[in-house]
Amino acid sequence: MTFELLGRPSSRRSFLKGAGVVSATALAGLPMPAIAQAQDINIISDESNADALAVLRKIADDFGKQAGVKVVVNNMDHEAHKTAIRNYLVAGAPDVCFWFSGNRMRAFVKRGLFDDISDLFEKEKYKDVLGAATGAVTVDGKQYGLPTGGTLWGMFYRKDVFNQLGTSVPTSWDDFLAFGAKCKSANLTPIAMGTKELWPAAGWFDQMNLRINGLDKHMALMNGEMSYLDPALKPVFDQWETLLKQDFFTPNNTSFGWQEAGALLAQKKAGMMNLGAFVRYVFPKEELGQLAFAPFPTIDPKVGRFEEFSLNSVHIPTSAKNKQGAREFLAYFYRQENLGPYLEPGGNVPPRNDLPPSKDPLVNAAVEALKTVKGTSQYYDRDSDPDMAQAGLVGFQEFMAKPERRDVILKRLEGTRKRIYKI
Repeated sequence: MTFELLGRPSSRRSFLKGAGVVSATALAGLPMPAIAQAQDINIISDESNADALAVLRKIADDFGKQAGVKVVVNNMDHEAHKTAIRNYLVAGAPDVCFWFSGNRMRAFVKRGLFDDISDLFEKEKYKDVLGAATGAVTVDGKQYGLPTGGTLWGMFYRKDVFNQLGTSVPTSWDDFLAFGAKCKSANLTPIAMGTKELWPAAGWFDQMNLRINGLDKHMALMNGEMSYLDPALKPVFDQWETLLKQDFFTPNNTSFGWQEAGALLAQKKAGMMNLGAFVRYVFPKEELGQLAFAPFPTIDPKVGRFEEFSLNSVHIPTSAKNKQGAREFLAYFYRQENLGPYLEPGGNVPPRNDLPPSKDPLVNAAVEALKTVKGTSQYYDRDSDPDMAQAGLVGFQEFMAKPERRDVILKRLEGTRKRIYKI
């Protein structure tokens, strides 16, 4: 049985030779037991969608049967994986691991923990089908991973709730404030928010900062080039505090995870929610048709439209035992007929531009929306240094709970910035 391997047909034996495990008898052309000779391929994923995980396991099984190797998929809890990867990349690395692109990837690249796979990009001509998405996995002109599913962040709502309110999607800040007042008069929380996992509060900061200061200033802050005490951030926190004082967000949101907050949207207890399309996980299947997407409202009309578009990615650790086998697997995984079905269950925006339209209207809406944006960031904890990101996540959650501590929080973040970037 043959399969397409790095742009050329390959037999099971050529795979084994590529993996560096061919014995003298194999080189002599004598038969050999493939499984006994081949190295296993070990994968660590953090897939939280059961259907997507099932597709990944099937892809691994199919590849293993064709290549004559054993492919083991170890799936971890998403949040636990964020901590575990720091340890296993140093000791006991798998052959393939799933992670995030952008700065979160770059931090490991700079420490020499992710393998350069530019050779795979070149052989498979991935730049032709990835376009700008190539940049998310590129450091100093070299590629260190493959982008998998993308998430366009924005405002999600129920169409039937908007019909009951007699309102339309708020596009300006005045519209948004009026929308909040209408929700409260109908005993709805305007914005479902759960900050127990910290990152949703940072996402709200990102959206507001992009709308008020634009992408360049936002990325200057993310890169440690801008002070957290810069006057440009004052209107961001002023407007945010206005929303807090007007009870726009779920009360006691530090006690709610994003799924619990998303359930409030699904249960018609909140008007909108700022998240990615994975909010669909908390909706009953029969009600998914009511879920819709809208961009975050404009705050300053003079600022162009920039959005949060975060890309997950898959990598080969530098200390992987079977790097060639890992490359073979990635080439197989990244085929159109495999990557598409893997992304579909989670509502992920495909990074390849040659995949057919999704069955999910939310995904197609995101694809269309991305055609009109002037630029994208990833997400606060993906764009920042990991240690800076952790401090910021804690700080933004604290601000939502106690906005009167703004000055103390920002001074603390500025101290962290100076320490990390040695300013």
